[in-house]
Amino acid sequence: MARVDYYNDPNAPKANSIAVAVSAFIQDDEGRILMIRRTDNDLYAIPGGQLELGETLVQAVVREVREETGIECEVTGVVGLYSNPDHVIAYDDGEVRQEFSICFRAKATGGSLRTSTESSEVSWVHVEDIPKANIHPSITRRIHDALSYRATPFYS
Repeated sequence: MARVDYYNDPNAPKANSIAVAVSAFIQDDEGRILMIRRTDNDLYAIPGGQLELGETLVQAVVREVREETGIECEVTGVVGLYSNPDHVIAYDDGEVRQEFSICFRAKATGGSLRTSTESSEVSWVHVEDIPKANIHPSITRRIHDALSYRATPFYS
């Protein structure tokens, strides 16, 4: 399903739903960040997705990372909670979702990189290459917050 992210856009459609989403900020031993290229909007992002009924937030993070990247991970902390009502995501089925996402810090514990139906590219990206990638501002914000190593999570 295709999607369009609207960020602080006065012409954005009005949200008609909200769902819990999770994402994972994972760095390898060299400090590179695990990134995917999304198939639904062709943008680079950290892995993540929607919480499913019957699972915990941590289970959702581990599942989404595995599904999208082939990497197994362990959650180690919280980067931030993101709920900007001026960030809406319009899907081609008519759903327009208000952002509500919890970004977790995690570490890779195994697996190997592979793509999926949700990721056309999966790679470990050097921090200095992040500004060159086509990344939505909401994901750039999460990466920035994760790299700042705040004592407390970011809240919006």
